[in-house]
Amino acid sequence: MLLAGKRLVITGVLTDGSIAWHAAKVAQEQGAELVLTGFGRGLRLTERSAQRLPTPPDVIELDINDPDHLAALTSGLQDRWGGVDGALHAIAYAPEDALGGNFLHTPAESAATAFVTSAFSYKSLAVALRPLMQQAGGGSLVALDFDNTQAWPVYDWMGVAKAALQAVTRYLARDLGGDGIRVNAVSAGPLTTVAAKSIPGFAGFDAVWADRAPLAWDSTDPTPVAKMIAVLLSDWAPMTSGEVVHVDGGFHAIAAGGGAGGTVAGGGAGGTVAGGGAGDTAAGGGAGE
Repeated sequence: MLLAGKRLVITGVLTDGSIAWHAAKVAQEQGAELVLTGFGRGLRLTERSAQRLPTPPDVIELDINDPDHLAALTSGLQDRWGGVDGALHAIAYAPEDALGGNFLHTPAESAATAFVTSAFSYKSLAVALRPLMQQAGGGSLVALDFDNTQAWPVYDWMGVAKAALQAVTRYLARDLGGDGIRVNAVSAGPLTTVAAKSIPGFAGFDAVWADRAPLAWDSTDPTPVAKMIAVLLSDWAPMTSGEVVHVDGGFHAIAAGGGAGGTVAGGGAGGTVAGGGAGDTAAGGGAGE
């Protein structure tokens, strides 16, 4: 099996529709041993979702922005496993005033919250797990991303935060490569998770992807994304680091849709709104993907 013997930390599981939940399911099917993390009001959801996995894993409380929680994560995993082989970062959050077309009026503190929770937190998780991955002889970190090489309507400061996440991925790859730790991101197409439905205009994604993606994209099926995450967490990508791997049906490579009057991913009249960050961003209270 692809992940036999791997000890993995999976963050961001809210419901069994979460991308992270499907990643956990595929990882277990491929032989991995897991712990999940959850936080705040979403912790009970994570615990219930864990029971729906093939082998219900333990759930550790983790506020990714709390140094005490991160220290407890490190010590707890040291006691449990002695080392860690990999982790999935599936954490994102932006306050409501940082989304929805409010870009020019978003206060600095809201933009900072989106950045710290959605991008800087990848560094926080990496630093917390680094000594455990060093003990394991290296490993793999993977983050869930939404490609923001272009500006999307209403995505606003979460788009900026996701662009920052890609940069964080590259810098972590630079600084952790000497430890044998690979660092990558998976840029997923839109998926209809609970978190995504809270983003204004998310429903418009389907029309854009149907018109432009060369492969038939199913926004109800996170399995292709979960399988790529498993590959990157495995030993089958030993020389891949600092990469953003697209799992979006080829959407990112195509400039415009092929149909007559193809859908324009823009903000003008009839423009489709791209708001959900591949179905991974909690717009209100949660921080899960």
